[in-house]
Amino acid sequence: MEKIIHKEKLTEHPEWNESYYFVFYDKTDKIGGMSRIGFKPNKQEAMTFFFLFLPDGSVGGYHQEIQMKEFNDKLNVKGMIHDWQSNGNWFYKFKGNMFFVQNSLDLPNIRENPKLIRNIEKVEMDFLYTPLNNTYEYSKFMTPESLEIGKKSGDKHWEQIGTCSGDLKIGESLYKIDNVMSQRDHTYGVRDWTGVGDWFYYVVWFNKDLAINPAAIITDDGRLSTGGFLYKQGKNIPLKTIKIINQIFEPNGILPISSELEIVDIEENKHLLKGKVDSIVPVPFKDFRGNKSVLIQSFGEFELNGFKGGYGTFETLRKIR
Repeated sequence: MEKIIHKEKLTEHPEWNESYYFVFYDKTDKIGGMSRIGFKPNKQEAMTFFFLFLPDGSVGGYHQEIQMKEFNDKLNVKGMIHDWQSNGNWFYKFKGNMFFVQNSLDLPNIRENPKLIRNIEKVEMDFLYTPLNNTYEYSKFMTPESLEIGKKSGDKHWEQIGTCSGDLKIGESLYKIDNVMSQRDHTYGVRDWTGVGDWFYYVVWFNKDLAINPAAIITDDGRLSTGGFLYKQGKNIPLKTIKIINQIFEPNGILPISSELEIVDIEENKHLLKGKVDSIVPVPFKDFRGNKSVLIQSFGEFELNGFKGGYGTFETLRKIR
């Protein structure tokens, strides 16, 4: 497991942050969730979000920003806990009230229009995460150009695939999560949500022996910063190049519909990855200059080289131009 905090890498940039992400999906019960904890020591800010995607298509959300008292390896923000263990396992725990909407696109608008809220439920999560692969760090295998383009999305990026088990209670409903696919990531550096360009980031699982995690930033002039890995039968295989064959968006150019990528790994094997998005939660960002972007949090269905049954996150960031 990588080092948990990197105080020695802290720069004077106000947006320097260190963040931790967790995502899971239970194909049997058709329920999934994603959580992030982030710290900005120079602004003394800490934040967390937690989204739950339920079988009936509804989505729940939780978001908190607080003043950070101390930057340390206790990854707790309000009701969300990412509790790392020295043996490489993690406990993910949550206790709090979440707002649920029937239409996932409505979630960012509930503050302005509370009538969009379907219900408010007390939610409790208590999961044990057990890793399947060795932690993969993106930058080690990225080209100098990709590293330069990617500076505004962080300096280091670790990914690790695992399984999680435990209880998820939503109101009076109890979901027994049993050995389902999950993943965590960890990044540090400056993340400029409105100035980084467009990006995509997919966490795709097929089974415990096959997964793929491609990511790319697309600049305004069409250049790509790419990274990620293919996990196959216990081995992490770095991705060498990613070519966008096709990306389809709604007419507004923001909400994704589908994607098709040509990927070449470091062993010179070519792969074709196709994905189609399901429910979408749009997360808007606006900087002090008025620049805007939208981060899409969602799950999707995927196929790799014609092999169907893949599932996982379908994340995009799009500038509003």
